[in-house]
Amino acid sequence: MLRPNRFQPPESPSLNMTPLIDMVFILLIFFAVNASFVKEAGVEVERPAASTAVVQEHATLFVAVTRGGEVWIEKRRIDPRSVQGRIARLHAENPKAGVVILADKRAPTGRVLEVLDAVRLGGVANVAVAAVKKP
Repeated sequence: MLRPNRFQPPESPSLNMTPLIDMVFILLIFFAVNASFVKEAGVEVERPAASTAVVQEHATLFVAVTRGGEVWIEKRRIDPRSVQGRIARLHAENPKAGVVILADKRAPTGRVLEVLDAVRLGGVANVAVAAVKKP
């Protein structure tokens, strides 16, 4: 008759890291997919204040008009006469995109209206002018 061996070395505890690593990668992918990336016009402007200012959720293209009347799209200064063509091209790439015009509060009103008209002629129906909310 065999006697069972009473002395058995303890098993070393092991931890399976595979599920933890899988979860970390899934979370990383989740946050990367849901991250919102903010596009900017490429120039700082001092926006005017308005009591009725609301947040524009679906704007993906920003056009800036500086104090001196310069027009900026996608961090590049462009000729005001080429705004319509540039907007039409960008709108063709993303038809659901809205446009926000970031006009400095001291920008020439005529230039802002030219840009607004060019954006609408470029085929964009969802156009807004940026403002800060008055307290």
